[in-house]
Amino acid sequence: MTDGFRVGLGFDFHPFDQDRRLMLGGVRIPHPEGLRGHSDADALLHAVTDALLGAAGLRDIGAWFPDTDPAHRDSSSLIFLEKAYELVRGRGFAVVNLDITVLAEAPRIQPHVEAMKVSLARVLAVETGRIGLKATTMEGCGPIGRREGIAVQAVVLLARSGGDR
Repeated sequence: MTDGFRVGLGFDFHPFDQDRRLMLGGVRIPHPEGLRGHSDADALLHAVTDALLGAAGLRDIGAWFPDTDPAHRDSSSLIFLEKAYELVRGRGFAVVNLDITVLAEAPRIQPHVEAMKVSLARVLAVETGRIGLKATTMEGCGPIGRREGIAVQAVVLLARSGGDR
C-alpha cells in the first residue's frame, strides 16, 4: 500500500446576512447580502481548507480556527487556507488538483471564477489549470433553493512532495 496520494473532501454552508459583504474564494462578490459567520464566512475557502486538512489526516477547520476564539472574528479565510496548507506541506504533501462546486441560486459565480482560481492558486502553489471551479443551483429546493445561503463542496488530491515544499 502506498501513502503517496491522499484525497480530501470538504463541505461548508453559511446562511445569508444582509449586514455582511460576500466573500467567495478570497474574492469580494457584489451582492446585496454576505454570509453569516465568525470570520469573513467565505464558504468556498472553508470547504477547501477542510478538504486539505482531511486529506492530510488532520482535524477540521473548527479545531484549528474555532469560532469561539475572538482572534478569528472577521478574519480573512485566506489566513485559514494559508495555515492549513502550511500544515499539509509540513506533512510532506503538495496539491495535485482541486475540484470545487458552489451551490447557490444567487449570485452568479461564473463572472468571478478566474479571480477565485487565481486567489486559490496563489495560496496553494498550483497553476490555475489544476483548479476546477463551477456552480450549480438547487432548482428552488431546500434552503439553498430558497436563497437562504450558499454551500460549497470541494475535493482535493494531494501527493507526496519531493522534499522541495
